[in-house]
Amino acid sequence: MVVLRFAPSPTGYLHVGNVRTALINFLFAQTNQGRFLLRFDDTDTERSQNKFKEAILEDLDWLGWSFDPPFYQSERLALYDKAVETLKKCGRLYPCYETPEELDFKRKRLLAAGRPPVYDRSALSLRPDKKAAYEAEGRIPHWRFRLEDRTVSWEDLARGPLSYESTALSDPILIRANGSYVYTLCSVVDDLDTGITHIIRGNDHISNTAVQIQLTQALGGAETTFQFAHLPLLMGSKGESLSKRLGSLSIQDLRRDGIEAMALNSYLSQLGSSQDLSPQKNLKALIDSFSLKAFSANSPKFSLEDLERLNGRLLKALSFKEVHHALGQKGLSHIDEAFWLATRENISILKDLETLWSIVREPVKPIIEEGDKNYIALALTHLPSSPWDETTWKTWTDKLKQETERKGKALFMPLRRALTAQNHGPEMKKILPLIGKKRTRERLAGNSA
Repeated sequence: MVVLRFAPSPTGYLHVGNVRTALINFLFAQTNQGRFLLRFDDTDTERSQNKFKEAILEDLDWLGWSFDPPFYQSERLALYDKAVETLKKCGRLYPCYETPEELDFKRKRLLAAGRPPVYDRSALSLRPDKKAAYEAEGRIPHWRFRLEDRTVSWEDLARGPLSYESTALSDPILIRANGSYVYTLCSVVDDLDTGITHIIRGNDHISNTAVQIQLTQALGGAETTFQFAHLPLLMGSKGESLSKRLGSLSIQDLRRDGIEAMALNSYLSQLGSSQDLSPQKNLKALIDSFSLKAFSANSPKFSLEDLERLNGRLLKALSFKEVHHALGQKGLSHIDEAFWLATRENISILKDLETLWSIVREPVKPIIEEGDKNYIALALTHLPSSPWDETTWKTWTDKLKQETERKGKALFMPLRRALTAQNHGPEMKKILPLIGKKRTRERLAGNSA
């Protein structure tokens, strides 16, 4: 069975960059009738916070994704302990006593000499007495995984054949000096233990993949245990990288701004692919049309304006039955079906309905220019008879056109401004019946109504 995972660190809020990658993993799993796991990489105890865990779960629930019950790396330390012992026994994990300052000095010297800042493995040649001396002065080692000096190759599902020379990489640190485990170790152990089959992530992880393939083999897996796909990273509208630490376009903010979950799901799943951006009403539609091969090799740019437009297109396509629950959640339960059908073409987010509701159902101070007073007075005398429907506006304005020879803006705009105090908005043929004959009469008379 195909098994994929999303493994956020609860050190900040989800942003559109990591949600896009997670969504692609989710859709791939669903397309292949597989499982989608949620794992919290919370071994960074200094920065991990419960509030971020709760926010992540809330965001995922809002997005509507289904996944197996979440599990936490902080509760799986015994597994990592066992893996460490395995690596030590086979000679692939070794202690290093350099301080951060000493490592930084080494890096700078290599860079100054025009060489890549690859760790020199000097710790492997330390004599026992030197190690004892370091420990006597209080140094606590960090532990590195010794890479085999060979080419690591794999067939990438997104980029085709890829290879990486391990000699271009530093032996990665798996255990920090404070004893905590690094993501590199924990992730491979968890992926092996939970039966992950596919790992889809950003192309900034390609060098990590070369490391993780070797680590997988050292822990008993095969070179082909996991299938990888590396996609271009999502960029900001100006080409900047997105970071949860900077709060870049967080899901929390987009939710507060009124973006609908399916608008965001639609946008992120299609952005950077050969598919046209179009809003889908449910996840099934996205699953049915999903293809990993549709994604381009170029980095897509996130546009808030495009997302807002897509959000508006989604709302325009929703029936009252489909939107009724969401209206109640947003405190708009007073919106009825007639009002929804009349105004949905003119909103980008549901909260826009509040302004339109105030125009139609609450007192409005009419705007009547001096030069239009006689025209508005005439319009008052030619109000159509009841009942009013979508044909009433045309009947009324056709009569006024005959009486005044006005046309275009001169015919329509004074009426709109008198009735709504706005220069633009929903089609008047749709909202005139909602305003009603009584309010129309009062507003044309210059009274707030």
